[in-house]
Amino acid sequence: MTPTPNHEAAPARRGSTPAYLAAGALFSLVAAWLLLLTTPDARDDERAFTAAPACTAPGGADSDCLRSVAAVLDRTEKEPGHKTPTYWLYLTEADGTSTRTRIESNLERLPAARPGASIDVTYWQDQIRYVDFGPDRHYTNADPRESFRLPLAIGLLLGMFGAMLLTAAAATSWSSRRSPRAFPWQVGLTVTGGTFLTLFGAMAAWNSDDIGDALQLTGVACGVVLGLCALIAPFLHRRHRGDDTIALEPSALTEEARFPGLIMGEVPYAGQAGYLVAGPGVLATTPDPTGAFHRKAAPRTLTPLRVRPPYLTDPAGRPDYDGRAVVVECEDNGVPVLVVTRKKDAPAVLGALGPVPGE
Repeated sequence: MTPTPNHEAAPARRGSTPAYLAAGALFSLVAAWLLLLTTPDARDDERAFTAAPACTAPGGADSDCLRSVAAVLDRTEKEPGHKTPTYWLYLTEADGTSTRTRIESNLERLPAARPGASIDVTYWQDQIRYVDFGPDRHYTNADPRESFRLPLAIGLLLGMFGAMLLTAAAATSWSSRRSPRAFPWQVGLTVTGGTFLTLFGAMAAWNSDDIGDALQLTGVACGVVLGLCALIAPFLHRRHRGDDTIALEPSALTEEARFPGLIMGEVPYAGQAGYLVAGPGVLATTPDPTGAFHRKAAPRTLTPLRVRPPYLTDPAGRPDYDGRAVVVECEDNGVPVLVVTRKKDAPAVLGALGPVPGE
């Protein structure tokens, strides 16, 4: 007897599609904020800074000009936890003002960066943007140049990721009405293409000189990925239509094997033990990875019917094993029983229970 699949979604999985929709919408909104507001503002700051003239008014009252002041380097303090050497510079300006700024540079190789040294610091919009150690200029962490790249990269990454989640939610909703599979090919294709675009969008931001160039590159990549998906989809549709039984040959067991798995069903030997022990004529569950303790053996009346992919209608708590799970449908005197394990370990289950009838 082969259990009849029930296409009604299992209670534990009904909330996945709304969760994907909510997460996708949230990521898309954050991406829109970064791409439409934060990134253009950072780009405008970069242009204004590079075009800013030196201050001519006494004291540099205009914060949009470059105001340079003399200062004395009181001390330096290395900030731990950074791959690039990062230092805080503690300064006293000519008017007695004490301040500090941070730069990423190896000061140990800069003889002019010693306590008591005379330096020049340059302000723009009331922040120190670079420090001159004699002829050597080092920009601080407030340098607005290239600052648009980080929000652009994050915006493209979140935008592509959000679009992937929204598309995966739509694919899940559509495919669940036609197939009980927990991992339909439509969702797998969406996630694969979306992951590529997510990574490409982040890289495009660091390899483009302008926001428009990064968006154009990402748009071209979207067209390429959509075209490839359109070519692959018919092949996957033909491959996965009809019977979804997975053909596996039983292993010839000469000794016991232990691996992750569990038995599910209305039988006394079912439970959430976590591991299976398969040997010649023996299949047992155990919470012990070594298989030595608390074994609960399945009876010889447990008969395998077929091997299939995980279903949405499987009982709550069925493990996925990172997408590598398969289900061995069985019966025990007419009672449906599911043995869940990784695909590579399913032949050992069949070797312990005996071949599927009809094979």
